[in-house]
Amino acid sequence: MKIYYLPSHEYIKVEDNIGLVGISVYAAKQLGTVTYVDMPEEGDDVEKEEVFGAVESRKAASDLFAPVSGEVLEVNEELADNPRLINNAPLETWIMKVKINDLSELDALMDEAAYAAYCEGLSH
Repeated sequence: MKIYYLPSHEYIKVEDNIGLVGISVYAAKQLGTVTYVDMPEEGDDVEKEEVFGAVESRKAASDLFAPVSGEVLEVNEELADNPRLINNAPLETWIMKVKINDLSELDALMDEAAYAAYCEGLSH
């Protein structure tokens, strides 16, 4: 499973044409304790780089941007009752599962090495 990142700190883990979307470890640390996750509905269409939801914490609220365009196949219902799962394991705690319309959209995203360098630049 390959993982890609947006500059806004969302990730997408891709297998075939299905992607799991969540927020990065960096984003989870910046937000602090997550208190609420606003998610799309199953069957919704999301557009690349458009807002699909939000994550709220004690510190801030942050919009979530879709890394790709596609159809929402599933949302992580566990987050409704326990949004802190994102803090405990951001890369294992996806927010939505998407059927990707166009795999070439992934080419514009950062891979793990590029994202790590990007985050390094933010902390200076």
